[in-house]
Amino acid sequence: MKRALLTCIGLLAAPASADVQLSFYGGVQSAPSSDISIRDPEIGNEDFSQDWEGRSFDAPPYYGIRATRWQSPTFGFGLDFAHNKVYPTDGSLPDGYDVLEFTDGLNTLTVNAYRRWNDVVGDVSPYVGGGIGVALPHVEVTNGTSDTFGYQLTGPAATWIAGASMPINDQWAVFGEYKGTFSSNTADLETGGTLETDIVTNAVNFGVSFNF
Repeated sequence: MKRALLTCIGLLAAPASADVQLSFYGGVQSAPSSDISIRDPEIGNEDFSQDWEGRSFDAPPYYGIRATRWQSPTFGFGLDFAHNKVYPTDGSLPDGYDVLEFTDGLNTLTVNAYRRWNDVVGDVSPYVGGGIGVALPHVEVTNGTSDTFGYQLTGPAATWIAGASMPINDQWAVFGEYKGTFSSNTADLETGGTLETDIVTNAVNFGVSFNF
C-alpha cells in the first residue's frame, strides 16, 4: 500500500509545473450497522446484522493520506488511502464469536477526482470529490474453532468528499471535510469459509496539505 502511494506521488509530480498536494488527515469516524453473511464448513452458515463503532482515537488511530494533482485551478485527481476502523459495539457479537472486527483497519485505496471553487469566501476554497478503488482490510475473526487474522484484498470500494481548505502560506494549507466510504467485502476465513459484508463509514476530517 505504501509503495502504491509513493508510485502515485511520483506520477503526479510530473510535470514540475503541476500543482501537486500531499495531504494528511485524521478525525472522527463512525459506521452504521451492516448485514453479515458467513458461510463456514466448520461452524455452519450464519446471517446477522452487526452494530459497529469507530473508536477513532484508539490505537491504531483513524487517519488518511492523499496525493492530488491539480490539472487546472478547479480540477484535480489523485490517490487516497484511508485507514478506517470498525469495532463491534459492546455485547453485539453473536454467540460463539470472540472477535469480529476490522481495526487495523478497514483500509481503502481509491483513485479520486476533485472539483474546487477558489477563494469563495476570503481565502477559503470549497471542494467536492469522489472515486473508486479497492478495500484492503485487516480481517480479525475468532469463533472458538478458528482464528482468522491478516490483511486481505476483499473487494471494491468507493468514497465521496465535501470540504473546504484555507492556505496558511504559499506551500501549506489546512482543511476540514466530510468523507464517506463504501466497501464491499468478501473475506476468506481460516476454515475455508467466507465472510461477506458491505460497510459504510462516515468521517469528519481535519488535515494539512503541502503544495509542491
